[in-house]
Amino acid sequence: MSYGLNLFLVDPALVRGIVGGRDEKQRRMMGGRFKRAMAQDDDWFADRIAEGAPTAYEALRAVIDGGPFDPEHAFQYAYAYQRICEFHGRRLDNSSFSPFRYGWLGRVDEGLTALGVTAVEVTSFTYADFPAPLPRPEELPGHGTWSGADCARALEQWEASTPDQRAALDPEVREAVESIADWLRHTAAKPDTGVLGFFS
Repeated sequence: MSYGLNLFLVDPALVRGIVGGRDEKQRRMMGGRFKRAMAQDDDWFADRIAEGAPTAYEALRAVIDGGPFDPEHAFQYAYAYQRICEFHGRRLDNSSFSPFRYGWLGRVDEGLTALGVTAVEVTSFTYADFPAPLPRPEELPGHGTWSGADCARALEQWEASTPDQRAALDPEVREAVESIADWLRHTAAKPDTGVLGFFS
């Protein structure tokens, strides 16, 4: 089975504040921008929707309104939160992280550690770190956040590594780690942003 990460450069406080913010204008704008994508998702999850899961738009409405939520269908609210991050953020290059097989993120974290980069871990994107009051999915998607401070520290650690250390990494791992360094540079260039990742 293969997996993927979707990654966004975004202000974590901004997107968390939209959850439960009851901003109808936000909901209408997102509903318009993602209308086609939400229709495709509803087709993909048609069986789950037939079993009582909310549609993509219903889930987005619930997330923005702060509920009500059905924990049995937590995955839909998680994907709605991902849409909020996509709406307010900028997609980051995920070419080294989509698709990938189980164990890949652990290998990349080992590469980071070998370079002395310990402030961030890509495996943290597999957690269920969704903002309250969103229910946590039992399985997918996962979600994690690298704060601006985490990214700044990780960038310092990356810049302290040597060319020889980097060259010693497996080529695929080195390519993935170099793309992470790009994410970190993007956060450094845009104050108040972090990296928010979704694993599915």
